[in-house]
Order: sequence, then structure tokens, then C-alpha cells
Amino acid sequence: MLTSRNLLSQTIRKKRHKKPKKPKTKTRNKKQEPIYKNQEDPIEKEELEEDTEGFNLKTSAPSNTHGVQPLGNLYLNLGSINSRNTGLGNLQILTDELVLDILGFVDGSQLGVLATVSKSFYVFTNHEPLWRNLVLDKLNGEFLFNGSWKSTYIGGIYPSFDCSGCSCLKVRDFYSDYLFQSWLCASLEMKPEWLERDNIVRKKGISVEEFVMNFEEPNKPVLLEGCIDNWAALQKWDKDYLVKVCSDMKFAAGPVEMRLQGYFRYSDQVMEERPLYLFDPKFVEKVPVLGSEYEVPVYFREDLFSVLGNERPDYRWIIIGPAGSGSSFHIDPNSTSAWNAVVKGSKKWVLFPPDVIPPGVHPSPDGAEVACPVSIIEWFMNFYGATKNWKKRPIECICKAGEVIFVPNGWWHLVINLEESIAITQNYVSRRNLLNVLHFLKRPNAGELVSGTQDRVNLHDKFENAIECTFPGTINQLVQKAEEKKAQEKNHPSGTQ
Repeated sequence: MLTSRNLLSQTIRKKRHKKPKKPKTKTRNKKQEPIYKNQEDPIEKEELEEDTEGFNLKTSAPSNTHGVQPLGNLYLNLGSINSRNTGLGNLQILTDELVLDILGFVDGSQLGVLATVSKSFYVFTNHEPLWRNLVLDKLNGEFLFNGSWKSTYIGGIYPSFDCSGCSCLKVRDFYSDYLFQSWLCASLEMKPEWLERDNIVRKKGISVEEFVMNFEEPNKPVLLEGCIDNWAALQKWDKDYLVKVCSDMKFAAGPVEMRLQGYFRYSDQVMEERPLYLFDPKFVEKVPVLGSEYEVPVYFREDLFSVLGNERPDYRWIIIGPAGSGSSFHIDPNSTSAWNAVVKGSKKWVLFPPDVIPPGVHPSPDGAEVACPVSIIEWFMNFYGATKNWKKRPIECICKAGEVIFVPNGWWHLVINLEESIAITQNYVSRRNLLNVLHFLKRPNAGELVSGTQDRVNLHDKFENAIECTFPGTINQLVQKAEEKKAQEKNHPSGTQ
């Protein structure tokens, strides 16, 4: 989570008050004004600019709805008392996270009642993620997003109630890093320095043999250009077309399934820390025409999981999301490799090799769980800068429409959409990765690690037997080749990487 010090150092100020820089000192003037003023005197977004060490707000960023300020501002207003504490009474000893966890057990009407208890309760009970959870739990995917999750909930549960004219209270002297950072992360633009590094190898028109020798065999990422120029999807797949061909079909978006028309209504309006990400593994089965409008690039057509037929794990997805949506650090399932093709929009990628755990990421010893920052923006704010001085720096790039990135097995990667984006991704197994996958599927805790199939425990035996039946002797040949390579590296260590 962002600290008070971080929030204070990332300041935003008015253009009309811009002054020449002065040398920084460790002392602060006791009469210094708060960096984020109360909403009684709002800072107009068009007057905001980035400080030299700060950030820019998105042009469409809403004002901080209830006037919440970072905790550090309390120390600049020595006469102020945190209304957060006075309004909570004896509950003030609880952390903000715990207060919100408790409020997560009550329903919408109870949140409305609690909002009348005090200004502090009003702020907590209007925390948007609480209402988001209620909408997704009570309405599933059958909702029409109405600017905010609270308004969406009220419109869905009490359709006769018109809350279009309702206004939000601005609470003075409410200080909370936790609540403030949720708004901040949702409202910030990506800093230019986060987008500058582009050190991935880019290739166009290479042969399959070159791809295998230079990238798949050594397990290195590469960005491929020009290999999907013949896709009909590149010309056809916009919002209107997808809504038309998908009609009333529902697609997986987070914990719910939604029609595309409803999802696009949401994605056009939403600005939150973790937007819902449409990520559906059955899109071809649901809308076969979509499967006919793209084809697997020539480099990835050896897909050994196909020997399992309908019993293979999930392997292909359509991905749609607004700017700011994406996937935090993870390793692709079942030790597979993957390719990701951008049809519309652009994506920022950050990749770390298998032997380098990204900063701020904490996998469990068995690899079954991964703890990482709440949002992607928070990772960039708190951890990205540290990677500049690492000996093994991450591989980074911006993948644009018409480009394909190869993600080797075992590589940690983070992806964030820089604009509204549509993409196709597939995970696959080739001979270069077959032994790794079989080893992964045979791990003692395979029941927890294996994903995309209901028969997790038996997947290894089914896959191994199917490979032996379809490609007799292949596994033994690969084992022998791997042993020879290992012996060669042992005898010539200077030639290894």
C-alpha cells in the first residue's frame, strides 16, 4: 500500500501558482498549505499539471468524491483533527482495511443506514468497491452501469428510485492513505518514464526455424511484426461489429458473465483501480464466426495439448478491457508458453525471467498462490523504479495492434492496457516445452497448481498416454536429448548462460 510519505512526494499543483524551483530541505514550514486541499475549494482538473517528481491526472478523472486526503496532509494542518477517527468512535483503532472488510458483510440497505451515523461512516460506506461487490453478487452480469457502482446498485435493486440528482457530501479533514490511494491509482496517467523502456527483440518475416532456434529453444521473449496481417479480425473487430455478431451471448468478465453491449457500456464510463477485464476461454464455441476471423500464427502451430481433444485445458481467450485494465504479475498456467496478439489498442508489457521474482511479488513456496500489490498502477508507483538498477532488468515493450508477443514458459509478466484494447491469446505446448509441462503436471500438489480443467490430478497421465499414442517415442527422444545437453553444459560450463 502507498505510504503517507509516498503520497506527499507525488504532488500535484495549480498552473497559476507555479513558482521557480527552490532547493529542497528536510524541514517543513508549519504554515504550509495541504498538498491536496479540501473539496470546498476544488482544484480544477484542467489546471493540474505534473510536478517534476509527480504524476498527471487523467483528463477524465473525477474529483476525489468525498474530499478524502492522504494522511500526510494531517501533519501539515497541525490544528486539524482527523474526522475519520472522531466519526468512528471506539472503532477508530481498527485499520481502514478491517473497517471495510466488516462493512463487506452488510447489504446495500444497511450500508445506507450506517451512512447516516457520522461523516466518517458516510465516507466508508460510500467506498465504491463495496458497492461493486454488491452489484456483482446480487445482479451478476445483469446490470446497466450508471456512472458509479452505488448508482448502478440502486438502479438495479430499486429501479423506480431516481438518484440522478443526488450529490455527494464533501467531508472536511478526513485523512486516510488507504481510501485516498484507491482514487489516486484509478485517476493517474501512466508516467512517460514507465513507457520509455523498449528492450524486447523485434522481428519481422523470420522463418519458423529461426524462431525456434533463437527464441523458443532458449526460452526468450520476442515481439513479432507482420505475422497476422491477413486476419479479418484486424479490420472487423470493433465494438459495433462484436455487439452485432455476439448478440445476447454472455462472456466471462471477472466473476460474472456479461453481454458485450452491457460490458462496453461499463467500460466506456468506468474509472476505477481494477476495472473488470473480459477474459473468455470459450468465445469460439459461443460465437464460431470469431474463430474463423483469426488463425494461429505460423510459429505456434505445433500444439501438443490438442491430442487431448475436448479434454484439453482452457487454452485460448478473447481479451477486452478499457485503459487501465490488465493482469498483474503471474506465470502462465500449466508451464505452457503463450502468444498474445493485439487486434485493437495497445498494451504495456513487463516480463521477468523465471529465475527473477519481480519486486513486490511474493509467491508461496509451492507456487500455488501469489501475493502482489492490489493494482497494476500501484506496482508501477512503488516498485518499477527499483528495476532500473537491477543486473537482470525486465524485458519491456508496448505491443500495438497487429503485433504479437511470444511469452516463454515460466516468465513472470504484467500487462496493462494503455487504451481500450481487444486481443487474442493462446497457450500452447510444443516439443521444446513438452518435458517441462509433463514435469509440472506430475508435481505432488498438481491438484492445486493445474488450471483450466476439472480433472487436474489425472491430466498428466492422460496427456502422457495421448502423446505416446499419437507420437510414439517422442518423450524418450526428448529425454535423451535433454540429458545430452545437460552433460554438454557440465563439460563446457563457460559456454552456458
